[in-house]
Amino acid sequence: MDQHLEDRKPPVLLGSRIPLAALIQTLAVAEHLNFRHAANALGVNQSTVSTRIKMLEEDLGILLFERRPRGVRLTEAGRHFVEEIAAGIGHLDHAIKTVSAVVEGKTGQLSIGLHSPVAFGFLADLRRRYRQTWPGVDLITVEGRSGEAIRQVLDGSLDIAFVVGRPETPQCHTRMLWTEPMVIALAATHPLASGESVTWSDLSAETFLVRHAGAGAQVHEHVVRRATERALPPRIRRCDVERDTLMHMVAEGEGVTLTCASFGRIPFPGVCFMAVADEPEPARYSALWSPHNHNPALRDFIDLATKMRQSTRYA
Repeated sequence: MDQHLEDRKPPVLLGSRIPLAALIQTLAVAEHLNFRHAANALGVNQSTVSTRIKMLEEDLGILLFERRPRGVRLTEAGRHFVEEIAAGIGHLDHAIKTVSAVVEGKTGQLSIGLHSPVAFGFLADLRRRYRQTWPGVDLITVEGRSGEAIRQVLDGSLDIAFVVGRPETPQCHTRMLWTEPMVIALAATHPLASGESVTWSDLSAETFLVRHAGAGAQVHEHVVRRATERALPPRIRRCDVERDTLMHMVAEGEGVTLTCASFGRIPFPGVCFMAVADEPEPARYSALWSPHNHNPALRDFIDLATKMRQSTRYA
């Protein structure tokens, strides 16, 4: 029988004929070099192990073990087979543990889109806490225009986006998370910079610099609304520049701009940030995400953001 097994040519493909249990039992026998000891270690009958190993040898067409009165010994072919199986089982075990970690939200990737600064405030704290709690998740942050962020959430390029206001996007879930006072950025040499705050009437003659990107559309709308309320023509200059360049333009006296309080905590040379005494509305920030996104990391991120929103600090 043994010689017959050695002389047979192994089939080209075995497909799914070999059960995983047979491979695990083969590893156990190779470790203990004894069918009874291997069966005891696995918690199964010795006859089950012996029969399964024999069927595996017949399927492979090779002899894996030499049977001896007090145990077994691996053949040379068996030794090579066991080495490969051990490596394969190790890869499979790693794959199972890895996918389990992804399902549990412990590893993976989470992409967030934003158009507001993250150096201070709610969003900075949220990212920091999330990274501390789930260090195995790769947190990818993308800045852009709010309209682009919404589109990217819908097409799956982003898991979640943070925008000013609460946009009407029926295809997405939205949740308002935090608010911040609005402040005016103006040149440190501006006559208004010497006061403690400004009013909208003080700003009636000022040119507002507004970016095309980021929260530019919301800033533009807000400035127009405040000017209209006071029967004043809005003076707005749209700028296709990055945030730092806009602040440089403010410092040079080319105009003023409206931003949020957390951004006002970032030091910019030559720029002064002042509260607007008669501004009744804070800037409201919302998160939006697709209901079809089942990323476990997104679930944990939203849960953490909601808990932070309910805390005394941000309520």
